[in-house]
Amino acid sequence: MLDGREILTVTFTLFAVIDIIGSIPVIVGMRERTGNIQPGLATLVAGLLMTVFFLIGEELLKILGVDIHSFALAGSIVIFIIGLEMILGRDLFNTEHDSRTGSIVPIAFPIIAGSGTLTTIMSLKSEYEAWNIYFGILINLVFIYFVLRSTGRIAAFLGKGGLLIIRKFFGVILIAIAVKIFKNNLFV
Repeated sequence: MLDGREILTVTFTLFAVIDIIGSIPVIVGMRERTGNIQPGLATLVAGLLMTVFFLIGEELLKILGVDIHSFALAGSIVIFIIGLEMILGRDLFNTEHDSRTGSIVPIAFPIIAGSGTLTTIMSLKSEYEAWNIYFGILINLVFIYFVLRSTGRIAAFLGKGGLLIIRKFFGVILIAIAVKIFKNNLFV
């Protein structure tokens, strides 16, 4: 059953994890180096990755002998660390950026549909209804497409200070979400 409050929570959670606004400097740099950022392709590939993981991620966990609550606990720790990265301005996860591949690597994966996003999708499955999560994914994909189409204008409008403030704000939100997911799955 569709629930507007759940859709909004999922949408903002994924928005914070994906951090497409905070990734604008990386995307602008990729565009300058390669000239090969295709917003439609990047959004489509990221959407396919998220949808596949959304649909079969739980079955994959069963094959590996991991229950959704344990995965949610582990995911909450990852989300917590991503939030810390955003607040502290330090990269705790080492990511490589290959400037030759453009739209798919690193834009679609790992910037948009990276480990944090996929972990979050699985963690959210323990808290929210599937349709609400899927609508949250779709809303984010629409937003991502428009951001990718207008990264230069957004970066110019926000400036370095504005991008930094947004990144830190969503870092705090992510930490709060991680604590909630951890608390709700700890003794289940």
